[in-house]
Amino acid sequence: MKPPLLFLIQRLPFPPTKGEKIRALQIFRYLAQWYDIHLGCLLDDPADAEHVGTMQAMCASMHVAPLNRRVATLLCLRGLLTGEALSVAYFQNRGLRRWVRDILDRVKPAMTFVYSSNMAPYVLDLPRSSPLVVDLVDVDSEKWHAYAEALTGLKRWVYRREWHQIAALEQRIAREADLASFVSDAEAALFNRLVPNHHAKVVGVSNGVDHLYFDPAGRYPTVYDTSMPNFVFTGTMDYPPNADAVVWFATDILPIVRRSLPNAQFHVVGHSPNDAVLRLSKIEGVHVTGRVADVRPYVAHATASVAPLRIARGIQNKVLEAMALGRPVVVTQDGLEGIDAVPDKEVILADTAATFAAACVGLATGTHGQAIGEAARACILRHYDWPVRLSRFDDMLRPAEIAI
Repeated sequence: MKPPLLFLIQRLPFPPTKGEKIRALQIFRYLAQWYDIHLGCLLDDPADAEHVGTMQAMCASMHVAPLNRRVATLLCLRGLLTGEALSVAYFQNRGLRRWVRDILDRVKPAMTFVYSSNMAPYVLDLPRSSPLVVDLVDVDSEKWHAYAEALTGLKRWVYRREWHQIAALEQRIAREADLASFVSDAEAALFNRLVPNHHAKVVGVSNGVDHLYFDPAGRYPTVYDTSMPNFVFTGTMDYPPNADAVVWFATDILPIVRRSLPNAQFHVVGHSPNDAVLRLSKIEGVHVTGRVADVRPYVAHATASVAPLRIARGIQNKVLEAMALGRPVVVTQDGLEGIDAVPDKEVILADTAATFAAACVGLATGTHGQAIGEAARACILRHYDWPVRLSRFDDMLRPAEIAI
């Protein structure tokens, strides 16, 4: 019989359609080889409701707390009075809190695994007799810092407050957790600089990619006119760094590309496009798809996958997935953080609108795209298999080897 483990995450990790879900599901499956998992999460996307049963079948027990985004956005403002970070208050739920307390009291898990800093308050104030692991994924405080620096007025004040509140939470996690993991060694190193004296329990555990699913040999339907140059961006489109990236590409980079390639097309593929992203569809050659059942056909037929990220934390799954599909990727330095790919051989690096546009035009008019795509796929097969990546957890999380 496997020992019990409490696993907390802010959203149902299935289906794995966005970065946080992809990583969380892979870690969940990895831990399930050693533990019977008691999963607690929130459900903020009605489309995910049909998948609750899929996750439930993998769990010893499960609690899914409904979360209405509009109501939660209003209620999280109470954080201004309580001193909480707004992004922490957003995910608080009394029913889930009661369930967590019951699991800790009744089941007495051998391990508690918390995915993301904003779920840590569910357990930090409760008595525990077993190790606590928090996968912070990214240094979120630095994300809020970057947002604040790009804004003015009231939003700047709110985001600066969030930066300081999340930084304080991260410091508490560093003190009280038995292990704090991050999506890359670079994020772990950044955290160690910001929160010193806890190096021994801070580790980078990088993402991988399902290279069998993202297989260039697959037969994918044609979803756009492939006789024209097509550039594709995939991601959750209400996420500010993604929205900023596609707005920059559509308004600054694509016009330069279209001077040489008048029929070049840009496809923004991903669910929940915000208003700024939706407005891009008014630009000639820009297509905003919204949610799609499968991103692979869009990437597999693309001239290139583009990742013009100017605000980024951690590893970009969109880059790994495109590389796995054997497509050339044009990416900024920020978008390449944590990915060991060789510029100009396995990806193309560009950080200005002019160089990014030149790279896109070069791929559409030259012959080197195939070689870059093949090298990218080979890089994924060598270095980004999920079990290999997650094996960095082994010494810390195998039940027989845990030191409390």
